Amino acid sequence: MAAARAGVPCAGVDAAARRIIAEGGYGEFFVHRVGHGLGLEGHEDPSMHGNNLTLLEAGMTFTVEPGIYLPGKGGVRIEDDVVARVHGGESLSTLTRDLQVIG
Repeated sequence: MAAARAGVPCAGVDAAARRIIAEGGYGEFFVHRVGHGLGLEGHEDPSMHGNNLTLLEAGMTFTVEPGIYLPGKGGVRIEDDVVARVHGGESLSTLTRDLQVIG
């Protein structure tokens, strides 16, 4: 969320997510962009990938949805909807990050 601030290129948000995932030992299993813009369409600009140098502006809304996919085991992707602000991203997603045991 700290990287998702006005003035940072989209590539910077992607890089921040990749850095965290790599530090956790799963970098090679994160094989797609980190997110995409939100608006009237399901997937729109700005594309949140490592080559997009578009600078975020305050109020831009996009997803941050890194995924980790382990061959032969499966994967997970958790999507947050984010608004770029001057001092960092504001998550519009309100679900807990705590492990939930069901059953």
